[in-house]
Amino acid sequence: MTARRPSPGGPAWRVVAGLAAYALSAVAGLALNAVTGVAALGLLVLVPVSAVLVPVPGLGRGPLGRLLAAARRLAGFQRRWAGRTLGLDGDGTSTGNSTGDSDGDGGGRWRELAWLAVHGVTGPAPLVVVWAMLSALDYVFLRLRPAETSLLNTFALSMSTVAIAVVVLLAVPLFRTGQARLARRLLDARPTPDTRIRELTASRAALVDARAAELRRIERDLHDGAQAKLIAIRMHLGLARGSGDPEETLRMIDEAREIAGQALSDLRDLVRGIHPPVLTDRGLAGAIEASALLCPMPVEIDIDLPGRPQPPVESAVYFAAAEALTNVTKHSGASRAWVRLRHTAGVLRLTVGDDGGGPVRRDRGTGVRGIEDRLSAFDGSLTVSSLPGGPTELTMEVPCALS
Repeated sequence: MTARRPSPGGPAWRVVAGLAAYALSAVAGLALNAVTGVAALGLLVLVPVSAVLVPVPGLGRGPLGRLLAAARRLAGFQRRWAGRTLGLDGDGTSTGNSTGDSDGDGGGRWRELAWLAVHGVTGPAPLVVVWAMLSALDYVFLRLRPAETSLLNTFALSMSTVAIAVVVLLAVPLFRTGQARLARRLLDARPTPDTRIRELTASRAALVDARAAELRRIERDLHDGAQAKLIAIRMHLGLARGSGDPEETLRMIDEAREIAGQALSDLRDLVRGIHPPVLTDRGLAGAIEASALLCPMPVEIDIDLPGRPQPPVESAVYFAAAEALTNVTKHSGASRAWVRLRHTAGVLRLTVGDDGGGPVRRDRGTGVRGIEDRLSAFDGSLTVSSLPGGPTELTMEVPCALS
């Protein structure tokens, strides 16, 4: 397995370019939220006015219906933006529901009106805060410059400028992520029994497909590997039995013995792919450490696991970790990786990260889908955090108890 070659500009240039692109995207996100915030504030004012005008002859519910439809479209747009910002699929949901679908039209409408009220304030607010920070930077750098320049004054002004610039650079992405999480919190519907049934049906279908694919892989490996070698052994032994030359007979037996060793090795590899012996002998922590040793880059291991999960959960989490490390090796171009494993509040939490280029998305064939399907059988979840230029972290959570 070979890692991707670094870009011609070198790792440092790649990181700088990625951070610049991320900063520009964050600023664009703040500007977009400011615009949608003003629109939300306008709709919040117009909706009650149109509700009051419903009894007026010739108006009725027409204006109110159009304003509510516009509010729903604006909320849907914001929800999709939040999903893309947080690195989620489609409209940004984990359940596949759109706003207002799970608990009736009334519940969704009240959520949208509540979001209009909150977003009308929080949408433009971060941009105002950033503008105030930049104004402070301008005031410090240009208007507080003393008439007599000294080394101490220059140092103080430089440190003030750097401090304000760092605060701005850190605040912009935090504001954007905070707005995305707030939008999801306000607009996401609470799961209903029907939603839960759909989730369980989808996870069961994914598990059945994964099991079927695994059985096909085992059948193919047996047919092309151990079975073919066993047939070759039988042929060699038959030729040795019918040979009248003692030297030829010994040669045939030696070849059959060598092929038998290869068949045994294939069977061991096949069993290791079904359930690695290291997982049985050393548990999840030891198995992940052994898998990390196979990576061509340094992998920092931080595991604190006081007990062992149930064997099916243990196997699923191990193969998810192995798949994530394989993806790091094949696709990231990283120079180092890290693995953290914890069990807190009844949840087994595994994080696999790297300093590669990113970004990682579910729809680009990086194996993330397979990890998600494997965990969904145990009501687990996968969160992807991947910035342009790195770093990338996959956080897997599975509710389970330890023995």
